Amino acid sequence: VQLQAYGGGLVQTGGSLRLSCAASGRTFSSNALGWFRQAPGKDREFVATIGWSGVTFYSNSVKGRFTISRDNAKNTLYLQMNSLDVEDTAVYYCAVAAGRWATTQPGMYGTWGQGTLVTVSS
Repeated sequence: VQLQAYGGGLVQTGGSLRLSCAASGRTFSSNALGWFRQAPGKDREFVATIGWSGVTFYSNSVKGRFTISRDNAKNTLYLQMNSLDVEDTAVYYCAVAAGRWATTQPGMYGTWGQGTLVTVSS
């Protein structure tokens, strides 16, 4: 499977963006999916995950502001980001896990997209 993330861009503090991640090659309806991000000079960090059943988990830093969702019919993963802050500036990566269950561990994800840049200006 190949993943194509898009929807990033420049937004002001308090604004919103919706990231999408389209998969091709095979369906991922039985897999958990996730979003991670990497800010300049920092390690990649977990953002959100959704299991095959729709169960979701979020990092504390985005909980209540971001919403992860999936459309299995379209083979697409989404990340709705609201109330964006400069601390959210990063390259955002989507990923497909090997298993069904939502997981925060990057090592459990076998396929990664190329990333889309989100820049939040003050």
